[in-house]
Amino acid sequence: MSGSSGNGAVTRSTLRQQIADALRDEVLGGRLQPGQEFTVKEIAEQYGVSATPVREALVDLSAQGLLEADQHRGFRVHEYRVEDYRGMVQARSLIIEGMFLAVHEGRQPPQNFEEPRTAAAIAGVRRRGEAARRAASAGDLTVLIGYDLRFWRELGALYGNPYLSDFLHRLRLQSWVCTVQHLRRLTDLRGHLWSGYPDLVDALYAHDTDAARRILAAYNDASITLIERQAAG
Repeated sequence: MSGSSGNGAVTRSTLRQQIADALRDEVLGGRLQPGQEFTVKEIAEQYGVSATPVREALVDLSAQGLLEADQHRGFRVHEYRVEDYRGMVQARSLIIEGMFLAVHEGRQPPQNFEEPRTAAAIAGVRRRGEAARRAASAGDLTVLIGYDLRFWRELGALYGNPYLSDFLHRLRLQSWVCTVQHLRRLTDLRGHLWSGYPDLVDALYAHDTDAARRILAAYNDASITLIERQAAG
């Protein structure tokens, strides 16, 4: 009996994650718009599943800041303002500055870049950055978001603090939820999306934190200007 119960729990947990991932993609893809409301029953019927894993998935997304729970009306997609985005950028910058300090002080990442595991991790991050650059250059926002989240998750892991890495991932996700509604109004995103991922990796690999700061400062300024312009119509 205990084995059956365990398998059921695993199945429900997997289904919960699949639903959460699918709904996150719906939000990031612009198919679920800010302020759009829905109920557990509606989502359960849409995916042909029971209410329990749907409710758990929606609670998870609410905790991540993507949805808001309304006791009487179900859930709705969180509506972020431009002011929220500026706050997210500032918070992201504070976390990344901690990474820069670790590089400057020689604490993280490891000094021996030729150590096989470290070299492989850095190479993986750079490959992710190159893929993100290609998506940005092509104006493919959906593909870019996926590579962007993986890039920052893997870059953060190099610094040995999973709490900071998780927090940065959450901020990156919320940033995309905030900005995607504005970006998808542009008919052609080529030339509008940041593509400096490999440059940032190269600067950090060289321990050139000044160059890394300049790269990110230019990125942040340009992205805020773009979102403010789009939000103003």
